[in-house]
Amino acid sequence: MASVLVVEDDPFVRSALIRHLTDAAHTVRSVGTALEALREVAHFRFDVVVLDLGLPDLDGSEALKMLRGITDVPVIIATARDDETEIVRLLNAGADDYLTKPFSVEHLSARMAAVLRRSRGAAGELPPETVLRVGGLTVDPLRRQAELDGLRLDLTRREFDLLAFLAARPGVVVPRKELLAEVWQQSYGDDQTIDVHLSWLRRKLGETAARPRYLHTLRGVGVKLEPPGGEPPR
Repeated sequence: MASVLVVEDDPFVRSALIRHLTDAAHTVRSVGTALEALREVAHFRFDVVVLDLGLPDLDGSEALKMLRGITDVPVIIATARDDETEIVRLLNAGADDYLTKPFSVEHLSARMAAVLRRSRGAAGELPPETVLRVGGLTVDPLRRQAELDGLRLDLTRREFDLLAFLAARPGVVVPRKELLAEVWQQSYGDDQTIDVHLSWLRRKLGETAARPRYLHTLRGVGVKLEPPGGEPPR
């Protein structure tokens, strides 16, 4: 069971989602505007937010940026926009997943289950007290904090999950299929999803794909994290 906030201005769609999610034993609150959504997340704790983009007071993509400023709650975008550039922009803005309208409630349930699995346990297989150290990078799965050379990294939940998974396997090339399965909890998906989050994470680590320090992509194989300059993992 999860606590869900549905942000949808269409009363028919909204009622259908509330009914289905309630029947599935979820606790549901719903609003029809972006500002109401911001007030809800500021006052209540949610496990997941289902966010429509076509809101009457504020475009959902802007609402997403504002949500990310106050919470890291998983957000599933519900949108009629299927343009690839728009989808990448939403992922860069902090969306955890997206659904293109029209979609079935069963499809939504499956995506919600995957997002909740990731948010509740995607830091990897290590015991929570283990602090991971790779060169000047420190990752604490219990506190969900990461530091680079003593400075705190401001990471989204998905960025942290990806970094923690790779940091638990320093120097090991992790296939993209394994990243999708373990970090995204998906058996299939678009490689661009991984590329977007790797690019986002690289910027926060102060590196680029052309000049990597910690994150290295092996074309057609996978991704590995290792300390710069051949320094052995600690």
